[in-house]
Amino acid sequence: MLKLFKIIGFLEGVSYLVLFFNMLVIKNISMHWYKIFLFPIGLAHGLLFISYIVLAIVLKMEQNWSVKKFALICLASILPFGTFYSEKHWLPKVF
Repeated sequence: MLKLFKIIGFLEGVSYLVLFFNMLVIKNISMHWYKIFLFPIGLAHGLLFISYIVLAIVLKMEQNWSVKKFALICLASILPFGTFYSEKHWLPKVF
């Protein structure tokens, strides 16, 4: 389960950065392409975000995480590069 959580965390972080790239770069280049990319990127990011939070709740119960650790891991999901930081500093090595 932890391995799946790390994979989802990585994908969620990448989708967040791609969403930012679409908003900050593509939008200024071409509004047409921005609108085309917005829905699929946003949908993917939304599903990955929900999966990340649900898996965090499951792992909190399964591995008896403290409330502080759980809150930090969930907070990391809303910060750019946060999921990468949380994987490196707060989760045990799996791979």
